[in-house]
Amino acid sequence: MARIFCIANQKGGVGKTTTAVNLCAGLAKVGQRVLLIDLDPQGNATMGSGVDKRQLPATVYDVLIGNASLAQSRTRSDACGYDVLGANRELAGAEVELVDVEQRDKRLKTAIAEVAQDYDFIIIDCPPSLSMLTLNGLCAAHGVIVPMQCEYFALEGLTDLVNTIKQVHANLNKDLKIIGLLRVMFDPRITLQQQVSDQLKAHFGDKVFDTVIPRNVRLAEAPSYGLPGVVFDASAKGSQAFLAFAREMVERVKTL
Repeated sequence: MARIFCIANQKGGVGKTTTAVNLCAGLAKVGQRVLLIDLDPQGNATMGSGVDKRQLPATVYDVLIGNASLAQSRTRSDACGYDVLGANRELAGAEVELVDVEQRDKRLKTAIAEVAQDYDFIIIDCPPSLSMLTLNGLCAAHGVIVPMQCEYFALEGLTDLVNTIKQVHANLNKDLKIIGLLRVMFDPRITLQQQVSDQLKAHFGDKVFDTVIPRNVRLAEAPSYGLPGVVFDASAKGSQAFLAFAREMVERVKTL
């Protein structure tokens, strides 16, 4: 049965999509069957997986409003080795259309149940806000992976996210928990980043992943080629770090 994880952080620009596509590519490389669900109307995870969001016959929007099943809507990314349930601008309208729908926060969970046996991992890339879309992701998931930069404001944002996860856990999804915090765009030369990293370790303990993703030029270049860094340049430091993270995830789910 698939392990379902959200990549979430209410703060924008922290590397959620980069984490999502590279984790999926890394998991595929270590032999896992993977589905990436893009829940962000910007569709960056879709494009970053080598799938053109403008050419999709069906998207996550169709799945949420009930026009198509997930099995009909997923697309294979041959270059990356995993399946994608893509998103585009249409998805922005789903918020409004779901207002009157029963069980509107469980639409994604219901859709995933039909294909869960096809995958080892299902990774959901959430938008940077607490919207009905993010809520659908959190209700469908077993856990949350939080990518974060080691900066002061990131700590403040983390408090909000932890509270949100607690509320969803209490009211909507008893399975939901924080799987781990992933330190991204890390530069060990900056003293403050090292201090924040140490604070995270002290406060969250083993919830902080051992793997650290360094700030890396090749990772930043990869999206313009429509590929995850892990596929674009497997030898780059950032790509090697995401491969290590994928292996760490495979080990960590055994203990959940």
